[in-house]
Amino acid sequence: MIRMSTAQGARARARIEVTAAIKDEARRQLAAGGAAKLSLRAVARELGMVSSALYRYFPSRDDLLTALIIDAYDSLGESAERAHEPVAQAAPQERWVAVCEAVRRWALGHPHEYALIYGSPVPGYTAPQTTVPPAARVGLLLIGIVRDAHSGPGGLAELPAVPEDLHGEADRIAADLAPDLPAPAAAALVAAWAQLFGLVGFELFGQFHRVVEEREPFFRHAVRQLGRGVGLR
Repeated sequence: MIRMSTAQGARARARIEVTAAIKDEARRQLAAGGAAKLSLRAVARELGMVSSALYRYFPSRDDLLTALIIDAYDSLGESAERAHEPVAQAAPQERWVAVCEAVRRWALGHPHEYALIYGSPVPGYTAPQTTVPPAARVGLLLIGIVRDAHSGPGGLAELPAVPEDLHGEADRIAADLAPDLPAPAAAALVAAWAQLFGLVGFELFGQFHRVVEEREPFFRHAVRQLGRGVGLR
């Protein structure tokens, strides 16, 4: 029994190591040619493996892409959560800015992984439901901050009324994402989430070139405005 357990443990460790090596090589290929050019055969060749051996770990390119996407979302989420921990008892606006700045730092440190999850869609690839929980981590953190502000002293600042033709959609967004928040706040949160990643993407992909030079203070000012836009005092 001991020998069998030892052998099983060794096989499990070997599988973890090979899986990590495959992902690392795939990330190198992402950096060199983008997700659309990712090839299982090329990954196997660079690792000195036959393709049939690699398929035992990732049966298709899409399976490998999914693993990389989940890893990227989890890495981003972990970075945001770590940044939030030291300020978890601070004012909501301070917590909001800390999370947003963590998103920016992660993106600047992992540009190719950011492009994989927030760049152009990969032709022929449809992300499965398994990517949804990791993708939601930052959003849930921001929702939690607004929820705490809403239930805390003073509540949320009054937000502009939702236009009449958006009432139903705002109610649906609130019901789906944050049923304990007012519908205008829930709708504003979705807009702020999109604007946050728009700010990061503009900086990362070069749209701020010769437009914004002092990017860190600009970003901090912009995300503070986003926080006010969702009702943070």
